[in-house]
Amino acid sequence: MKIHMITDLEGPALISRFDQTRDVTPEDKPRWMRLLTGEVNACVDGILDYDPDAEVIVWDGHGSGGILEELFHRDAKLIARGPISAPYYLDDSFDGLMFVGQHARAGTGGVLCHTYSSKSIEYYKINGVELGEFGCRALMAGTMGVPTILCAGDDVAVAEARELVPNIVGAAVKQALGQELAIHLSHDAACDLIRESAREACERRDEIEPYFFAGPYTQEIRYLEGVSIQGALEQGWEFVDSRTVRKTADDICELRV
Repeated sequence: MKIHMITDLEGPALISRFDQTRDVTPEDKPRWMRLLTGEVNACVDGILDYDPDAEVIVWDGHGSGGILEELFHRDAKLIARGPISAPYYLDDSFDGLMFVGQHARAGTGGVLCHTYSSKSIEYYKINGVELGEFGCRALMAGTMGVPTILCAGDDVAVAEARELVPNIVGAAVKQALGQELAIHLSHDAACDLIRESAREACERRDEIEPYFFAGPYTQEIRYLEGVSIQGALEQGWEFVDSRTVRKTADDICELRV
């Protein structure tokens, strides 16, 4: 078995404030990274519980890095933060895609919910469907025939995942009470849940269809009030209005996913 895992720092249990994930002091950041690293390692354990010979490749998807490399699982492989673009070394050789530490898309009321940038983006739409980071990347995997089989994060992120992938295995490690407030599982309980859920996702992967709709793909990006769209226009995106740009491509990886 071969599994690709995408991670983020907003989704683990015990993280619910932006000051834990961005503009963090060097002294404090390892404290929060340790939580994500523990959940990632628990997910790897769950995969290996199902298949001890599985190959697990983890991409650290948090902007400034979210995984403590020295604590990373000895039996998995890590793509650490650096210059990378879609498809993040995912291809059709993988049996499944998993998300750990995932947050919901912007405007949903989920814990630390945002779409790619909490400081600049109002929404992403692809062919008229509003998609957050989970949806865009699940669709990217779907174009390769790879099913997205696990989503671990807050309850709103799990619900969003199930709207797109009805049979996905979800591991809700916290309950959203607002964008910066939640009821959390303990770290140990969250890791136990993720380990069990990862094994279940591997067992049920044949029941889970890839999230997919046919291209060509038109992506519309709407920026928050006061954010300039000039950079996108200079990169060849089409002007829609003063806050919105659009681009069409046959290959979804040519868009921002």
